[in-house]
Amino acid sequence: MTEKTRPRDAAKAFTPALADFVDDPLFAKVWERVGLSKRDRSLITVAALVVMYRPEELGAHLRRAVENGVSKGELSEAITHLAFYGGYPAAISASAIAHDVLGALEG
Repeated sequence: MTEKTRPRDAAKAFTPALADFVDDPLFAKVWERVGLSKRDRSLITVAALVVMYRPEELGAHLRRAVENGVSKGELSEAITHLAFYGGYPAAISASAIAHDVLGALEG
């Protein structure tokens, strides 16, 4: 699996039905519900992935969070905050992934 390959894409060849379940209902229905903005859903998803230590999924969701309006500064603050709830090792790993995916935090 390359750095830019999404885990779902890499797994699709072996578990195509599982990939379909991710596309629909998750992305087609859950992410489209009006109860939360996509920005808020992204921030919640990143937080869950950080504290559950899911590095394989985190990079793609960090990129999606930025696309959905979460700033790099907000992601930095969220990861720092989560160190107290999900543990320092998970937060340090998330920080390294964020740097690899999004680059250094400016200013």
